[in-house]
Amino acid sequence: MPTELEELVGFLHSPQPAVVQIALDNLVGYSTGPTQQIFSYDNYEAIKDLKRLSKSDSKTTVAQSVTILANLCEDIAMRNLIVEDLEFLKFLVSRIIRIKNTNADIMCILLTNLAKNDLINKILEFEVDFTDEEEKKVFSSSKALDCLMDCFVKGYDRKLNPYANYDYLAYFFADLSRFQQGREYFITEQVYDSVVPISKLLVFTEKYDDKIRREGVASTIKNSLFDTNAHMKLLTDPKINILPFLLLPLAGPEEIDEDEMFDLPDELQLLPPDKKREPLAGIQCIHLESILLLCTTRSAREYLREKQVYAIIRELHKATTSDKVADLCDRVVQMLKRDEAPETAEIEELESDEDDDKIVEIL
Repeated sequence: MPTELEELVGFLHSPQPAVVQIALDNLVGYSTGPTQQIFSYDNYEAIKDLKRLSKSDSKTTVAQSVTILANLCEDIAMRNLIVEDLEFLKFLVSRIIRIKNTNADIMCILLTNLAKNDLINKILEFEVDFTDEEEKKVFSSSKALDCLMDCFVKGYDRKLNPYANYDYLAYFFADLSRFQQGREYFITEQVYDSVVPISKLLVFTEKYDDKIRREGVASTIKNSLFDTNAHMKLLTDPKINILPFLLLPLAGPEEIDEDEMFDLPDELQLLPPDKKREPLAGIQCIHLESILLLCTTRSAREYLREKQVYAIIRELHKATTSDKVADLCDRVVQMLKRDEAPETAEIEELESDEDDDKIVEIL
């Protein structure tokens, strides 16, 4: 006999909208923690129901069903049932880029949670069919990932969609960049706008009022740097110029001697006395790990030395109270100051965020 909660899950299949709404109202709270297993009742029939309900014309029904699906991604079996439905994945992306979608941000969270599965790379193949003339004006590419990138870049602070800021796409990009196909996208110039996608993200490394964007972008940069063949292009191409965006969050108000200062990247020279450093040690660590990855080839190490990266790391080391930050500073200094080491000396000691299985829960 099904339990009372399992019966409630079964009501999601009801043909009566009022019954379905009552079920959703009550089930959102059970979609996290141990109680989420009730959604496995009747061979996971609820997953099919929730995917169907997420396509409803009711904003409330969509919000609740997508919220439940996002929370259920904590369970690998349920996550796989969602992401392996490629038609649903296409639907999800197509709805996120609708610039009047009131539930776009919740859908971004669901997309991010699904990105723990390798099948998320299918998004790289998806094309979007625009149904709105306004959307055709906003997006100059029909490739799904290009459109998501445009949502993130153009849509921060609700400038594209009054109902969404697309912040959680930062975590989606970070997860996508854990995979080789995703990394290739971020470091490859795209046909539709002749821009390397990662260069669009760099400006958000100092958006200190938005931890989600800073952290997700920092992780995307770090994961992209596992492709060592791209290091010198990312460092020296003036249209990308990645180094200042790694160093500025690590730089504080400390004065640096002139003989070092004027070798720094232009953006790091003559910083104001009220210059703020990245406030979160965890994000500082991600940037330091990115610099360590850049230290894995001799040409990049020499470039970092020429640009006096050591001076910024030294001052950060003096100012930090975090043992992990201090340890990473020490490792960077060892790479920059010691005699030349083998080409792959450090890369094996760092990992991309492939084992980070953190799910964003919506309460």
